[in-house]
Amino acid sequence: MYAPPGVKTANDMPVPDTMRAWVLGDPGELKLIDKPVPVPKRAEVLVRIDAVAICATDLEIIWHGPPASIQGGMPFNKNFTPGHEYMGTVAALGPGVDEYRIGQRVTVEIHAGCGQCKRCRAGMYTSCHNYGLNYGDVDKGHRANGFTTDGGFCEYQVNNINTLVAIPDAMSDEEATLVVTAGTAMYGLTELGGLVAGESVVVTGPGPIGLLGVAVAKALGAQPVILTGTRDNRLKIGLELGADHVVNARQEDAVEAVRRLNGGKGVDYVIECSGAPNAVNEAIRMVNRGGKVCLAAFPHEETPVDVAHIVRNNIYLYGIRGEGKSATHRAEAFMAQKRFDATKVHTHTFPLEDLPTAIRYARERIDDAIKVVLKTRGSAAQRVAAE
Repeated sequence: MYAPPGVKTANDMPVPDTMRAWVLGDPGELKLIDKPVPVPKRAEVLVRIDAVAICATDLEIIWHGPPASIQGGMPFNKNFTPGHEYMGTVAALGPGVDEYRIGQRVTVEIHAGCGQCKRCRAGMYTSCHNYGLNYGDVDKGHRANGFTTDGGFCEYQVNNINTLVAIPDAMSDEEATLVVTAGTAMYGLTELGGLVAGESVVVTGPGPIGLLGVAVAKALGAQPVILTGTRDNRLKIGLELGADHVVNARQEDAVEAVRRLNGGKGVDYVIECSGAPNAVNEAIRMVNRGGKVCLAAFPHEETPVDVAHIVRNNIYLYGIRGEGKSATHRAEAFMAQKRFDATKVHTHTFPLEDLPTAIRYARERIDDAIKVVLKTRGSAAQRVAAE
């Protein structure tokens, strides 16, 4: 049985020596194998993964590679386990860890920066300066599970204590996997965007980050909050999460509609979550002079941008990667207080062994899948559709 030197375990929560884990072979190829259960080092814990959500970035990694980088290169055929939006239960403590207890439920952030560079010391660990220099070098301190180190499509994973967020027992496993998604929206709006109550916000693209961006913006007091997209059923969910107005971009000009809905002038913020080819140019025409545009999507190709319009109108354009400055802790607080219902974006649940089917649902948007979750344990892992 699992008992590494210096690692604290508990008799009432035994840990096996091996676990089931999906590993990436060739592009698009996943295999379920047995792997050794990883061992936490100083300032790390072992998390028993209870649920893990599928993110669009996981699909990019599985089929194309970036933004993952394993052993300095593409992640294929390197025994790499993808997946990064997971939650679970603390199962073992690394040397010196007393901040968490065995049996405690947690959800996780993705990035543990090196803790030493200029950005990490300012709390911007998703912009760690060692991210490109020491990919996967956990001795350096850097870890980005599912990107540079093994991720969550398995039964156990090691996490730095700085990436853990305690969750209440009343929060379901499925909802807990969404804390990091809400945290990404929180990071873009507050820490980097500086949003204050009463300012106006547009969210473009009703995917998981976009929909929770609506929820977070409204919970923070934004007025009005406008959601644009092309699927009426997702726009309807946006209204349920707090959007004051929705715009179907297939039925009317989104820029003109936004200005009309905001009294004839542009809004203060746009969160661009669609990744569409002309989304940035539309976003800079939705904001007012001096407004801010947060880029939260990964376009597949280089995107032409009207820089002259940005300069003439003093528009601020910034990108976000993940959920820095502990924004997930604030997102969890909003969710625990029921300031919004994140479960509205969870649509399907599958058992861990059904990962290929779950990925197909997420990739092909079968049954209009939005956020697909895998469960690793017990009867709760039976395939169900979210109510």
